[in-house]
Amino acid sequence: MEVVILSGSKQIGKLAADAIEELLRRKPNAVLGLATGSSPLPIYDELVARYERVGLDFSRASGFALDEYVGLPAGHPESYREVIRREFTDRVNIPPENVHGPDGTATDIPEACRAYEEAIAAVGGTDLQLLGVGTDGHIGFNEPGSSFASRTRIKSLIEQTRRDNARFFSGLADVPHHVLTQGLGTIMDARHVILVATGAQKAQAVREFVEGPVSAICPASVLQFHPHATVLLDEAAASALKLADFYRHTYDNKPAWQGI
Repeated sequence: MEVVILSGSKQIGKLAADAIEELLRRKPNAVLGLATGSSPLPIYDELVARYERVGLDFSRASGFALDEYVGLPAGHPESYREVIRREFTDRVNIPPENVHGPDGTATDIPEACRAYEEAIAAVGGTDLQLLGVGTDGHIGFNEPGSSFASRTRIKSLIEQTRRDNARFFSGLADVPHHVLTQGLGTIMDARHVILVATGAQKAQAVREFVEGPVSAICPASVLQFHPHATVLLDEAAASALKLADFYRHTYDNKPAWQGI
């Protein structure tokens, strides 16, 4: 796990976009794992700017959403498929048919989850997965206690996560209780994982998953076992790390050819 501490979200967006641009130029049909929430927005904005400015090409790429609410009707503005479309995919030239998400409206949820896993496998797996992290250490909607071997499935949201997401709805009562999410095992299959965390409210979760024990109580800690996991932090999110100076020194002195 590489920890990179930067001055703000704009710098984080540029560095993550560098990795995605390099991937697309090397592999035009790359498979991107797309996250929602506030964390990836600077990345999407930077990728859109590069598409508009230098023609960064997404025409052969595919995107797979990390998760989706259960029970929101198709086209609901807070469904994650709509959020990803609005914030990113409609702003670049990725074909709409290449953008996929778990089907939260399915009548047969277990079958929909199996089909989603099969769709990811059919395109060769995820090349680069974007992630945020919750204040309780969840990634995707793999809440504390999730199995490290889990695949795409239905999960119940804990109340803290529902409260965290209530700002996107009219109020807490409108936040669904269930979601479909890629499992921790699915996320760990991605060839590169980039996790973004900003703000002091994430500092404790960051410390626990970066420097704490690997434990199901902190799902993001499983990334300590990933062969190519990159954690991008602003100063506030990094403020509780004991080894922050070491991470800064390591990144400042790494060979330029390594990238992230």
